[in-house]
Amino acid sequence: MESDQHRVPWNKGKLVGQKPPLKPKDIWAIRIYLQNAHQVRDLAMFNLAIDSKLRGCDLVNLRVRDISHGNQILARAMVVQRKTQRPVQFELTEPTRGAVAAWITKAALKSEHFLFPSRLSNSPHVSTRQYARIVHQWVAAVGLDSTVYGTHTMRRTKATLIYKRTKNLRAVQLLLGHSKLDYLPRRTMCRTFLVP
Repeated sequence: MESDQHRVPWNKGKLVGQKPPLKPKDIWAIRIYLQNAHQVRDLAMFNLAIDSKLRGCDLVNLRVRDISHGNQILARAMVVQRKTQRPVQFELTEPTRGAVAAWITKAALKSEHFLFPSRLSNSPHVSTRQYARIVHQWVAAVGLDSTVYGTHTMRRTKATLIYKRTKNLRAVQLLLGHSKLDYLPRRTMCRTFLVP
């Protein structure tokens, strides 16, 4: 019982709370790093994470058929979110479609395969924990503090950029698949970006 009295809290000295979005220069730095390192899977995962604005659990659960029709990567896709059971639609930019197509070709993935399969035999796809480790590697590789950014950074990045450009909170809410308008500022975007 004495060991419980001297236990250090799990979050002592750690940054907890909202993870900030990436800035455009950071997005490009990570993209260029992944391209130069020839990390085809990670480039596809990064671009898709930014474009789709999906939670980590939904991103790693994507199958090839969710974003493609035959050999063609869709410009717009729709998936049902695991947390809310609501469908959410997202657009895939040309660079993302190219990166995803290159990954599917390199990995020889079929329509029914998970888009990001695990290398471990007991797991069909990359776990959300592994995805978090990958995100930390990306941000650290370009000189950012990996403790400040996380998987939710990927989800909120494009939403924040869209809000800064349009100031349309409802549009951002719909893009993220939220149902309550008051939910968005607290959970999805840093409040500093919501101040007009």
